[in-house]
Amino acid sequence: MTSFTVTIHQTANPKIIKFEADSFLTKYESFEYSNIDEAKNSPLAQQLFHLPFVKKVYISGSFVAIERYDIVEWSDVQTEVGEQIENYLNQGGAIIINEEKKKNPVTVYAESTPNPAVQKFVANKKLVAQTFEFTSIEDAKLSPFATALFQFPFVKAIFIDKNYVSITKYDIVEWESITLELREFIKSFVEDGKEIVSASAAKTLEKTTTQLDNAYEALDDTSKEIINILEEHIKPAVASDGGNIVFEAYNPETKTVKVVLQGACSGCPSSTYTLKSGIEAMLKEMLAGKVEIVEAING
Repeated sequence: MTSFTVTIHQTANPKIIKFEADSFLTKYESFEYSNIDEAKNSPLAQQLFHLPFVKKVYISGSFVAIERYDIVEWSDVQTEVGEQIENYLNQGGAIIINEEKKKNPVTVYAESTPNPAVQKFVANKKLVAQTFEFTSIEDAKLSPFATALFQFPFVKAIFIDKNYVSITKYDIVEWESITLELREFIKSFVEDGKEIVSASAAKTLEKTTTQLDNAYEALDDTSKEIINILEEHIKPAVASDGGNIVFEAYNPETKTVKVVLQGACSGCPSSTYTLKSGIEAMLKEMLAGKVEIVEAING
C-alpha cells in the first residue's frame, strides 16, 4: 500500500488551502464539488463535507484544495484537516470511484529541439508533478511509462516534465521514421490512464515537496540565490526546448557552480555555448564576486 505524506500550502485566495500529497490522487482528471450530494463519486470529498466549515472541495492530480466558510480561520483548523486527509489516504480510503469512466481524448504533438538527438512530445494532460530522468531501462523501474518506452530499441534516454516527455534516440534511425510511432504510443498510454511513474517514485527519488524544501533550506544563502535565479530566468527557457538544468553544488572558494543538464540539454552540441554565454554570464552579473565558473554535467 502506498504511504502518503500531505503538506499544507497557502493559495492566493485566503479562503482556499491546498493539501498536497507526495503521490498522484487522480489520473489526469480534476473534480470540483460544492456539496455532499455532488460528491457521490468521491468518498474523500464526502468525508470532508462533514466538516461544517467546508464550502467547496477540489481534487486534482496530487492535491486536495478546500474552500472554507467564514465561520473559522484556516490557521485554527488546517493542521487537523491535513492530518485527517493524510490518515484517510494511508488507510486506503477511496478518492474517486469510477474515475476511469470519465475519459477525455488525449492529444500529443511532437516538437524538435536544439539537440538533434532529442524530440519533445507534448500532451494536453499533466503527466507528472516533478521532473524525472531515466537513462536506462534499469533505472526506469519506478516508471511504467519509461520502462515501456525503453522497449523501443532506438530509445536512449527519457526525460519527463509536467505535460511532456523528451526522448533521446540512438543514431540508428532518423526522427522522420519513428516520430509518428512514438506519438501514437504516448497518446494511447496516457489515454488508457496507465501509470506514468509509480506512487512511490517521488519519495524514493527524494522529489516530494517536503524533501525538496528540506534540501533547499539546508543550503547556504548563495546556493539558494543560484537556485532562485535558475528557476526564474533559466528553467522556463530550457523547458520550452525540452530540457532542464538542475543545481548540483556551489564551491565558495573557487566560485564554481556545478549544474546537471537533463533532457534535450544533455549532450546538446549548443549546451556549452548556452552555459558560457547565458547562464555563466547571468550568474556572474547577478552574483558579482560570488560566481566565476559554471561547470555542467550531462544527466
